[in-house]
Amino acid sequence: MPSATNGSGAKIFFDTFQNVIDGKQVTTSQTRHGINPATKKALPEVPIASKEDVDTAVKAGKEAFKSWSKTTIEERREAILKFAEAYKEHQEDFAKLLTTEQGKPLQFGNMEAGTGYTWLSEIAKLDLPEEVIEDTEDRKVITRYTPLGVVVAIVPWNFPIQLAMGKIAPALLTGNTIILKPSPFTPYCGLKIAELAQKFFPPGVFQALSGDDNLGPWLTAHPDVDKISFTGSTVTGKKVMESASKTLKRVTLELGGNDPAIVCKSVDIKAVAPQIATLGFLNSGQICLCVKRIYVHSAIYDEFRDAMVEHTKTLKVAEGFADGAFLGPIQNSMQYEKVQTFFDDVEKQGYKVAVGGKTAASDGYFINPTIIDNPADDSMIVQEEPFGPIIPIVKWTDEDDVIARANNTKMGLGASVWSSDLKEAERIARQIEAGSVWINAHIDVSPIVPFGGHKESGIGHEWGASGLKHFCNSQSLFLKKKV
Repeated sequence: MPSATNGSGAKIFFDTFQNVIDGKQVTTSQTRHGINPATKKALPEVPIASKEDVDTAVKAGKEAFKSWSKTTIEERREAILKFAEAYKEHQEDFAKLLTTEQGKPLQFGNMEAGTGYTWLSEIAKLDLPEEVIEDTEDRKVITRYTPLGVVVAIVPWNFPIQLAMGKIAPALLTGNTIILKPSPFTPYCGLKIAELAQKFFPPGVFQALSGDDNLGPWLTAHPDVDKISFTGSTVTGKKVMESASKTLKRVTLELGGNDPAIVCKSVDIKAVAPQIATLGFLNSGQICLCVKRIYVHSAIYDEFRDAMVEHTKTLKVAEGFADGAFLGPIQNSMQYEKVQTFFDDVEKQGYKVAVGGKTAASDGYFINPTIIDNPADDSMIVQEEPFGPIIPIVKWTDEDDVIARANNTKMGLGASVWSSDLKEAERIARQIEAGSVWINAHIDVSPIVPFGGHKESGIGHEWGASGLKHFCNSQSLFLKKKV
């Protein structure tokens, strides 16, 4: 990939990748490489951080925190916004790099590169003012929010730019220093983001480490790391929390979801069915907030299913740079094999496939979008999250029953209710156990709205003004006016 020039005239090369430690690009004695999931071909070499690299980065972050935490929020905001504008200059390059390493079609690579800028710049504009709790003749009580120290941001492979920016902005704005750990499957954009940032922050404030499976445990167990912000699977999230508990690190966990969509009989089928299908297959189903279980009222079930099927047939599966591609490949072989287990179970149980089905092996990790027609509630495809382009559509008749079925999961990330009767929709929505519930929409997120999950979908939340508080300690300050 060619180089690009930032506002200072310095070139950024998008074909070499290094760790960023204490303001410097650092090589390592061992390297590895990612895989282009559309071709299964090797991508450029990236560093494998050592235990010594981790110690050096944490020490640098701790040292930089001493002065960075004493700057004003206005000074930090200015630095982040300047960084955001420099990133925006390279947005097209990041989109292409994202499509190459993650596999998503370029139209969605462009979209994520754009939302990365939006999340970085909009969160940076938020404030975290002190709160006056009491102010009497005798005393004044203030609640203030102070930075934690060294934050480690662990970013997944499905949205490596947007989710990184959603951690970088609040961590730095609140006065922390940050070590970005991109996924081993998608390390490239994260390393380039950190490299670009060095012009705008003092050494040690913003660092990045790429590594193998040892890196995450080293960081989560490190005694001088103060906070872990993790986005990924529930299984791994539990391991992160267990490791962080040894030193009582603060943690924010954004984990998996098994999002229900409840479709009421009053909907405009021709308008809603294509939306639901699209929301199930975005990013090849590799979104924690994708529609995962679709409950359709029995009065319109057949017609709604058929409309979903017809729309699904129009969705093009291809490598990310192909014209009109809507679904790219599954990002990695591990996830590809996991999704195959759902197809195997559907076949074993004899469930009806409305459209799609098993995809023949190819040069990439491609899977055709698939709808399973009315499987049992206790089936694997209903109970578990595939994180791939295979979704069940099931019938419902009784409102209380469908609410209970929608809530019958250990997950509680997102959900949606679709109805032309807004009173009905809101009545149902208020009974759903999830961190985000939409009416006549889904995955409608914003950098200024707190995001998090209920139950095993996470702990805490990020984004929005209240999300900033999760990167801080709360302090109650008592000012006695008379001695």
